[in-house]
Amino acid sequence: MSRSGLCEDDGDDPLAFGRWRGAVKSAISGKRGQTFLRELAAALDAMPEKVLVAGELQDEDGCLCTLGVIGKARGLALESMDVDDYDSIAGSLNVNAKIAQEIMWENDETFSEDESQRVMICGPMRPACKETRWCREEHVRWVRVRKENAGHLRWKHMRAWVESQLKGAPHD
Repeated sequence: MSRSGLCEDDGDDPLAFGRWRGAVKSAISGKRGQTFLRELAAALDAMPEKVLVAGELQDEDGCLCTLGVIGKARGLALESMDVDDYDSIAGSLNVNAKIAQEIMWENDETFSEDESQRVMICGPMRPACKETRWCREEHVRWVRVRKENAGHLRWKHMRAWVESQLKGAPHD
């Protein structure tokens, strides 16, 4: 289970996921949700260093997650908030808990800080196993490495996601 509390594995109720998605869409499309997303977009744009982290509202270096950005913009004490208590965070931000969970999910789970890279291993390799001939090691492997500018790419991902959720022009 992620920080957002979302889990797609609900074997007891096969329609639960569809109801959840409908509730999230309704919360985001509503006036309160749209107002929150517009404020979030402005807070993201106002960041001096456009870098986001995952798994916490604010890390020891002062980097923020998406919800941390709006919390800091509103002057909230992020260090006193429980990063895993999305109901409390949503209450502090005055937003529907489903929106807070969706933003946590997008920030933490849908963006990968790693990428696959193909590498060539030079030098001797172990020979084939005597019992099975298929365990021979390969000279070319795929490894996971951290993206060089993952925090900035996460910011771009989240800014694009917020923009994709906004409906029409801002209302005064």
